[in-house]
Amino acid sequence: MYRLLIPEQLLRHTETALNALMMSLIGPIYAVLIVGVICFQIALICGAPWGRMTQGGQHDGPLPQSGRIIAAFSIFLLLFMALSILSALGNWPHWPRWTGWVTVVVSVLSAILNWITPSRPERLLWGPITTVLLVLAAGAMMRGA
Repeated sequence: MYRLLIPEQLLRHTETALNALMMSLIGPIYAVLIVGVICFQIALICGAPWGRMTQGGQHDGPLPQSGRIIAAFSIFLLLFMALSILSALGNWPHWPRWTGWVTVVVSVLSAILNWITPSRPERLLWGPITTVLLVLAAGAMMRGA
């Protein structure tokens, strides 16, 4: 009913402005979330007692040495993911677009694994976070597709 009162041109302009705003927020939101996940990984490496919330929830308390090595590797993967999405959005380091698609594939796998993990704490924490990261990464890649 109210749509009839708003000129079509103004409606299209508002929709375009909202889409531009949403697209401009994808990069910063994605980067902040990735920094948060990296901080979690650093805490695990330093001995935080969060073994039940990561790597399948196989360890109570701090991760063993092998789990900490996996957490360290995860930091490099997360940095790659963040930089590839920032690049896809036209920012530094200006990597090829295919790196963003690799991030989308990794995000799909990560989200699936976090939703099917036998660890309830891991599922409750990382299921939603990895899903949001997937949506943001896919949105960034769809922007210029």
